[in-house]
Amino acid sequence: MKSPENNLKLLEKFLKQLKSSKIDNKQILKIEEIIQYRFKNQKLLEAALTHTSIKNEQTNFSVFERMEFLGDSVLGLIAAEELFSLYPTANEGTLAKLKSKLVSQKYLFVKANEINLGKYVLLSEEASHSGGRRSPSIITDTFEALICAIYLDRTYNDAAKFVKKFILNDVDNVMSMDKFKNYKSILQEATQSKLKKIPKYKVLCEEGLEHDKMFTISVSLNGELLGTGKGKNKKEAQQSAAKEGYKTFCGLKI
Repeated sequence: MKSPENNLKLLEKFLKQLKSSKIDNKQILKIEEIIQYRFKNQKLLEAALTHTSIKNEQTNFSVFERMEFLGDSVLGLIAAEELFSLYPTANEGTLAKLKSKLVSQKYLFVKANEINLGKYVLLSEEASHSGGRRSPSIITDTFEALICAIYLDRTYNDAAKFVKKFILNDVDNVMSMDKFKNYKSILQEATQSKLKKIPKYKVLCEEGLEHDKMFTISVSLNGELLGTGKGKNKKEAQQSAAKEGYKTFCGLKI
């Protein structure tokens, strides 16, 4: 395993090659003020904010993606530790479900927007013009890369302080929000419990351009339609359909 010192040398070499992506010092100070953390080596912050859409022909890998990979793992461990402490009587299954929500793209996107992280990401012109600063995948990947940057800059404890302050600071309230409920799982648990059956999903139609599609999906049980839903991807449409299906199946008003 490479030491943080070796990783730092790699990052410094990469950043020297990204001459056009240098972040203005005022921006560095601003983001440090927002996240309430001062970097010993600001090149780590630069690397975390330099999205992979900014090409570099002299390397055959993306430092941003490597940082996002490590940051995701560090976040997962911190979230697991926090849940283990917050819910001492919860079983493994419950903890796993809670953790999956805390490290989900939906949750991280909400928390990243609270500090307006998208404003500070370095993107290619193409990625920026196509809405990259509002892209959940780009913003959440940047958030994870930022966690990695803090972890490499100092210690695991410093990364944990940041995560607890800006990501795990409102767990109970955020987890109760409707958009974080997994209605697909909720519906399946209900139908299996009552009828020992699993609902089936079907794509009814796809509309729009390739980069801006809208999917319509139905959910049925034993050939009976329970509901339909729309979304910008199949997963989102399935969740919408499952919510309607759950209301139909249980006769609820949600």
